[in-house]
Amino acid sequence: MIRIGQGFDVHQFARDRKLIIGGVEIPYEKGLLGHSDADVLLHALADAILGALGKGDIGKWFPDNDPAIKGIDSKVILEKVWQEAKKESFQLENADLTIIAQKPKMAGYIPKMREIIAGIIEANVEQVNVKATTTEKLGFTGREEGIAALAIVLLSKKQ
Repeated sequence: MIRIGQGFDVHQFARDRKLIIGGVEIPYEKGLLGHSDADVLLHALADAILGALGKGDIGKWFPDNDPAIKGIDSKVILEKVWQEAKKESFQLENADLTIIAQKPKMAGYIPKMREIIAGIIEANVEQVNVKATTTEKLGFTGREEGIAALAIVLLSKKQ
């Protein structure tokens, strides 16, 4: 059995917050606003996995009005979602992830993001593709108001 899922997430920039993308802290003058650490890339990936499983989204699993998870590390969110996939005997075939941001530049951080993500979802780094793009100064990302991320995953059921 093969399942495909897609995910999308957006967070706006905020002062006095760390910028964490793909589990990597990136030095920048602003971070992202959110109930968690606001890691848009890991949120999009978690949503893609939940979509492939037919189990809703991270808002259902990790509601932003739950004080018990305020400030939660998004690596924990992804780990819990991945445990749900494993419980149903799914494994990752591949994940293709896109960060949409005018600034900061992401290229130097992508190898570490791939390594972190692969470690959490028990995959080879080659199964996890991460890329970044700008919107050529168009829209909210182009105006440097925030960052968005897209994710698509292909899962297969273990025999």
